[in-house]
Amino acid sequence: MVSLTREQLAQMAGTTERTIARIELEEGGPPRKGTANAIRTALEAAGVEFTDDGGPGVRLKAKAA
Repeated sequence: MVSLTREQLAQMAGTTERTIARIELEEGGPPRKGTANAIRTALEAAGVEFTDDGGPGVRLKAKAA
């Protein structure tokens, strides 16, 4: 969807690559709320839009004309 490495996402979210890897691999339970919010904010800054159109999902933000 967006081309971010773990390193880039971790840096944008103010966390570590290992934390991103653990979340991706679903290790250790759900992330802390603050970490999840920081990752969401980083993804939104990269152009991801979180949706709830009949269920949770994501899409790329529409580009302004």
